[in-house]
Amino acid sequence: MKTLKFKTNINCGGCVSKVTPFLNKQEGVESWEVDTNNPDKILTVEADSATEEEVRATLQKVGFKAEKIS
Repeated sequence: MKTLKFKTNINCGGCVSKVTPFLNKQEGVESWEVDTNNPDKILTVEADSATEEEVRATLQKVGFKAEKIS
């Protein structure tokens, strides 16, 4: 299991509910959460096989940006 962290523009509950079905269906993602209280709106993904690129592509499909944080 690896933890991927992204800086995003998912900035409210409405945005979170928009991405929820997509991230929940994403293969290789075990769990995820967005810290909308953090100014960088940090998305933390617990992934067993999903890659950073796959998560980013999924968010882009829904209209959100994600930037990997090392």
